[in-house]
Amino acid sequence: MADNRTLGVWDYVVLIITLLVSLGIGLYFRCTGGKQKTAKEYLLGDRNQSVLPVAISLMASVMSAVTLLGVSGEVYMYGTIFLTIIISYILFTAVAAYLYLPVFFKLQATSAYEYLERRFSPRVRIAASVLYTLQMVLYMGIVLYAPTIALEALTGLSRNTSTLVVGAVCTVYSTIGGIKAVIWTDVFQAGLMYAALFSVIGVAAWDQGGLLPIWRIAENHGRIQFFDFTPDPTVRHTTWALFFGGGFTFLSVYAVNQNQVQRYMTMKDHKTAVRSLWFSLAFLYLLLLTCGFAGLCIFSAYYTCDPVKNGRISSLDQLMPLFVIDKMGQVPGLPGLFTAGIFSASLSTVSSCVNSLAAVTVEDYLKPLLPSIKATGSTALTKSLVLLYGLACLGVGFLAQYIGGLLQAGLSIMGIAGGPLLGTFTLGMFLPAANEPGALAGILSGIISSAWIGFGQPKPKPTPLPLSTASCLNMTTALPTTVPTNVHYPYMYRLSYLLYVVIGCCITLVVGCLVSRLAVSLGYRSPHSVSPDLLTPIVAKCLREPHSTNDVELQQTMLKEPQETKKLVED
Repeated sequence: MADNRTLGVWDYVVLIITLLVSLGIGLYFRCTGGKQKTAKEYLLGDRNQSVLPVAISLMASVMSAVTLLGVSGEVYMYGTIFLTIIISYILFTAVAAYLYLPVFFKLQATSAYEYLERRFSPRVRIAASVLYTLQMVLYMGIVLYAPTIALEALTGLSRNTSTLVVGAVCTVYSTIGGIKAVIWTDVFQAGLMYAALFSVIGVAAWDQGGLLPIWRIAENHGRIQFFDFTPDPTVRHTTWALFFGGGFTFLSVYAVNQNQVQRYMTMKDHKTAVRSLWFSLAFLYLLLLTCGFAGLCIFSAYYTCDPVKNGRISSLDQLMPLFVIDKMGQVPGLPGLFTAGIFSASLSTVSSCVNSLAAVTVEDYLKPLLPSIKATGSTALTKSLVLLYGLACLGVGFLAQYIGGLLQAGLSIMGIAGGPLLGTFTLGMFLPAANEPGALAGILSGIISSAWIGFGQPKPKPTPLPLSTASCLNMTTALPTTVPTNVHYPYMYRLSYLLYVVIGCCITLVVGCLVSRLAVSLGYRSPHSVSPDLLTPIVAKCLREPHSTNDVELQQTMLKEPQETKKLVED
């Protein structure tokens, strides 16, 4: 890294104020209102939270330092095509808002996975909960690790020490303040995330004489490319992979993920939650586009002397911190503002995850075993679990330094586990004939296949766009930027990482349908009928509003017994 790695007095003032405000919000909600004494207040905010704070929290709980550092590095090295991932978000926001959310609001449960018990069985609920827990613990480790890269670059502070500081602050305010503290710290921290990005763009614009020269430099060096309709699924980023992979990932997070569902349930009704989701989409668009342009800004500073090839940095994720050192170090407070923004991006995501994991543990694991747990006892237990998950997050954070690029690693983990989870919920909400054997077989086959493809080795490294070292005065040991040609990569391992979520979801659905039908043909009988309230509104409407005698018979049969449905349809 760069030689003069240090923060000034004002930088530390900004950083310390950020941490103190986050802790103060937690203390405020611990000492006001109902003082987090009930599970309803601690986990669901009394179901009376406002639209805009929840909208910002929905965005901030997903967009972490992985996004800030990863997207800017992605655009710098591979161009703007990744940003077209947002095209699919409008369509899939509508799908999440009007096809999935109504089911959860009818259920009115703290844990999203209670749906799977009511629709299928306790075994399906536990399987999905365990998968979600593993997914979030792994993802939190990556999220917690991300700001340590910036701190090491800016201060020389070791990554282990940085991990400990960020994790400790986040765990404390999440434990004492509950979901209200998480939501309002998300609002505060989102503001700092935007401030960090705008400071990078502002300094670059000042240095280059405006925004247009930045765009022209990127365009002249092949960084501006928005569409690639190549049908080959082994190409890392194509329009198809970004649309479907990005859309399915969005749906797995915003439609069925406990983090987001828990936030929806802090609101009074479905209509309010939908408004919050649409507002969240606007904040998400702004953040991703700003991250992308920040990547172009960084490219304008280093396009004649690439710091990766030059050996000044060891990974793409250090590009933005290096830019802060080189271009913002002389302005008191700006490096501190940037560092606070990176801190905040991770704090908002980790706090959301530990709160949601605690809710899932109490509702899905402990209450079925200990039904005598009362509301007050449940709250104390949940707070203890938040603390434990915070500590577990710290442990995984220390191991995350051995992963590759932040952005691809984060999206891969979300996709590998998110696809089968999305497929299981979709199976239950859209297919009345699906049953417990089908759901269990589907989620198991989905996670095995997506994990095999996602974690299997060897995998080819992506080839970056051309980089120059023409103006570099000193060259040190550079990172290799070419892909070895003598290594054989199995076809499945060459698939775009964006497709992991699509593959996992589709395999879960296909296997779930086939096994459900096979189970019925072998004599399986569901122990209960399927309530229309457990189906997506379109399917439920078809079942509730038959238009003929035959339709009435079909409706009644579908809700009672899939085998009879099959026979009736064949007749």
